[in-house]
Amino acid sequence: MKLQALVRLFAKVSLVFTFVVIIAGSVVRMTGSGMGCPDWPKCFGYTIPPTDISTLTYNEGREFHRGQMIILNDTLWVARGSFVSPKNFDRTQWENYTKHDYAKFNPTHTWIEYINRLATVLFGIPVMILVFLSILYFLRAKDGITLLLSLSVMFMLGFEAWLGKMVVDGNLHEGSITLHMVGSMMIVLLLLVLVYRHRIDRKTYHISTTYRYALWAMLLLTVVQIILGTQVREEIDVIAKNMDDRSLWIENLSNTFLIHRSFSIVVFLLTIYLTSQNRRLYHLFQIKAIGILVGLEIVAGIVLAYFAMPSYLQPVHLWLGIVLFAYIVYALLIAKSEKRIVKSE
Repeated sequence: MKLQALVRLFAKVSLVFTFVVIIAGSVVRMTGSGMGCPDWPKCFGYTIPPTDISTLTYNEGREFHRGQMIILNDTLWVARGSFVSPKNFDRTQWENYTKHDYAKFNPTHTWIEYINRLATVLFGIPVMILVFLSILYFLRAKDGITLLLSLSVMFMLGFEAWLGKMVVDGNLHEGSITLHMVGSMMIVLLLLVLVYRHRIDRKTYHISTTYRYALWAMLLLTVVQIILGTQVREEIDVIAKNMDDRSLWIENLSNTFLIHRSFSIVVFLLTIYLTSQNRRLYHLFQIKAIGILVGLEIVAGIVLAYFAMPSYLQPVHLWLGIVLFAYIVYALLIAKSEKRIVKSE
């Protein structure tokens, strides 16, 4: 396989992993597992997290190592070094975990969060291969843009990992969660540009300037909707802590939800225009996919709003939004407002 084809392949693989990590993160939020591991990058100080509360319980004669945690009197304690525990708890051997005061253990939440982190680590493998291939391609073809894009993906992945640590250290601080989503969208964007640059089919599509502006408007609205939706999700997390009845959650949301719902009407009308014009003039597969995705998004949103927010639909709603964002970006990349059409090579 040619080097350029390998670059494109691993850009695609990295893109798939991005969607997997996003859906895994959404499942973490859906299940309330974000603090299943109270520290980062380890989990309760262990490389492989505990499965039973006994691991986090102080007992005489247990061997502890530096950084490992216990829960005692609703407080997280961190071992200062390696030792065998005496009969009575020795305060000098332990220190309080001060980054937050969350001190609960739920094995299901712990392992959901751990799997989410594991998916992120696995995501780093194709990204590193992509960077390595891009370096080789740069040395051979002097393509600095491909190298810059690949390095930017790796940088954003590192930023997302760092931000994940900040989210945990801040006990899921709301603003950082929205920023986390914006970072994921940037990774999707960078990878799509890489896939586009190294595509096999070099065909581009001639569209009117008005239609292209409509696509840009669709992209902007989709980004706004994803951000608003993330903020609504953050509000839901706060409400859920104080209210078990899911049917009452929507009426306790702020105006952010109303704006999110109102914008969906604009998105729907714009989608009707894009799909109707595409059927008549352009026949782009990406626009057909956009129409289907918007329809599914609206159905999911209606069910969430009027049928007591079923938890299984929350990650689906987010995933559809990210895939929609990806299709719009790629449609903009291949559709040019030019009078000439570049034919397939």
